[in-house]
Amino acid sequence: QVQLVESGGGLVQPGGSLRLSCAASGSIFTIYAMGWYRQAPGKQRELVTTITSSGSTDYADSVKGRFTISRDNAKNTVYLQMNSLKPEDTAVYYCNADLKTVHRIRGDYWGQGTQVTVSS
Repeated sequence: QVQLVESGGGLVQPGGSLRLSCAASGSIFTIYAMGWYRQAPGKQRELVTTITSSGSTDYADSVKGRFTISRDNAKNTVYLQMNSLKPEDTAVYYCNADLKTVHRIRGDYWGQGTQVTVSS
């Protein structure tokens, strides 16, 4: 079994910052890419950012220059530093990991989601 547990969401004023964390645990052999997605009310889930095992990153245009993804491979943990937050960043943020289990089965795994609300 594999679990992804997110933390760090909450309520913040426009212009503020939040840092999300996502720790993967369980029967993990290796983790390839990790990433963050978000889903706002009434909208489809969208990709926010990804990071490969070697540290290459990619960002949605809407968050470039404001959000930074990083990971600690030793801890199987990915982080999302969010600065200059805007009301349109309000959404449930989901962690994703492309990984291979100890049984050599590769697949996508998701966290339970953490709410980020940007409001004055």
